[in-house]
Amino acid sequence: MVLFPNCKINLGLHILQKRADGFHDLETVFYPLPLCDALEIVTAEEPIFSHSGIEIPGEADHNLCRQAYELLKKDFPQLPPVHIHLHKNIPIGAGLGGGSADGAFMLRILNSRYNLGLSTETLETYAAQLGSDCAFFIRNEPCLAKGRGEILTPLPLRLDAWSFLLVHPCIHVNTGWAFSQITPGPPAVPLGEVNWDDVASWKDTLVNDFEVPVFAAYPVIGGIKEKMYRHGAVFAAMSGSGSAVIGLFPKNEIPEMRWEEHYRVFRL
Repeated sequence: MVLFPNCKINLGLHILQKRADGFHDLETVFYPLPLCDALEIVTAEEPIFSHSGIEIPGEADHNLCRQAYELLKKDFPQLPPVHIHLHKNIPIGAGLGGGSADGAFMLRILNSRYNLGLSTETLETYAAQLGSDCAFFIRNEPCLAKGRGEILTPLPLRLDAWSFLLVHPCIHVNTGWAFSQITPGPPAVPLGEVNWDDVASWKDTLVNDFEVPVFAAYPVIGGIKEKMYRHGAVFAAMSGSGSAVIGLFPKNEIPEMRWEEHYRVFRL
């Protein structure tokens, strides 16, 4: 059985306060985009994890797909061993949630393939145990996220009238470092007050709190955003803690731009 975990972008991202548990309360809007990995599971005699595409750092046991399997196996001992194969296409360490998507889709594929009967709400509860933004990928629809990113409210936001340009400069921004550069506090414009129907207004109202420190440390990332605006983007921003930058252009009107050869560039 095969599923195709997709990425997300952040539209606005405010770090509100540090919590007693060491995490941060935040607010952001998650929006799914059709840039995907491929995830396949096959019943096997023993657990196997293999991967292709972009090299995945770290030990296989730390991969969220493996962790998702082990999480369900504790409550559903009847789950058989599986061979998991992940073809990685979503850039890693880019603020696109690719690893979180893989973990959440692993829960979804196991639930479907082995008839576990888990509701959407239950799957979200499991996903939240894997990571702060994993729960988003269960429903996989635009939503306002609060708490650590696991408190989700659907948002009637459709951006079908726009084309997306996603540029990843192959810079890895350490998330822990990025959070350490932030002074939490209330935003000038809470996301609940944003006019989501007026994309042209987002340039002046949507803020990603990570942009100031990340752009200072990696000016090339800020330069990508500026370049998109120079070439007619209606809105551009860094996603998450970086380093991918997303630009919205009128439908099918993304202009030609030159980028460094090692950049990964997607038109969506």
